[in-house]
Amino acid sequence: MLSLKDRIELLENDLKMNPPAFTMSSDLPFAIFRYDPRLQSENEWQMRKDIQNLKVRVENATGRHITVLPLSTLFWYAIEKSEGVDAIIAQEKDRGFEAAREQVGTFLSDPDFYPLPELLRKATAQMDSKREFVFFTRCSAFAPNMYRVSSLLEQLMGKTKVPAVLFYPGSWQGSLNYMSLKSDEQPLGSYRVKIYGREA
Repeated sequence: MLSLKDRIELLENDLKMNPPAFTMSSDLPFAIFRYDPRLQSENEWQMRKDIQNLKVRVENATGRHITVLPLSTLFWYAIEKSEGVDAIIAQEKDRGFEAAREQVGTFLSDPDFYPLPELLRKATAQMDSKREFVFFTRCSAFAPNMYRVSSLLEQLMGKTKVPAVLFYPGSWQGSLNYMSLKSDEQPLGSYRVKIYGREA
C-alpha cells in the first residue's frame, strides 16, 4: 500500500493534467481518495491540512480554482430543511437509533426531501468545469451508515461536469470500508471512478 504522501503526490500529478488524468469519461470526471482516519498520519486534522496544502499547490500550478466543499454542511442542511434536528432526536428517543438513521437516509436520498446528489448539483451549478475543481470533504458525518458515500460520485454522473475528488475516510478490505465500520461489499470492478488508496 502506498503511503499517504505517495497517494497525494499521485493525485496531485493527475490534477495537473488537462483534463485530470483520473477522468474516465466526460460524465464521470471524478475520483475517490481513500485515507484511514484510524492512523495517526491520516487523522482528520492531518487530512484537512494536507487537503488545504494540495489545493494551494494545484491552484498555483494550474491556474484553476478549487472549492473545498464539506459534505457535513449539506448533511445538516438536509436535516434542518426537512424536519429539523429536534425531530430526529425525538424520533430516536421514541423509536430508537435505527429508525432515526433510516429517516435521515430518506432525507438524503428521497426526491421529496433533499437528496445529496441534487444538493451537490446545485452547489456546483455555477462552477466552470474548465477552470475549477471541487474537493468533497468531511464525509465522516454520515457514520455509521446514514448514506453509502462511495456511491455518491456515480449518482452525480451527468449532473455536473466539474472535476471532483471525494476524500473518503475508511479502509480497504476487498472493497471500500467506510470509517472501517461498514463494508461496501462491492466487487472491485463495480467502482466506475479511480480510487487512490485501494489495494490491488
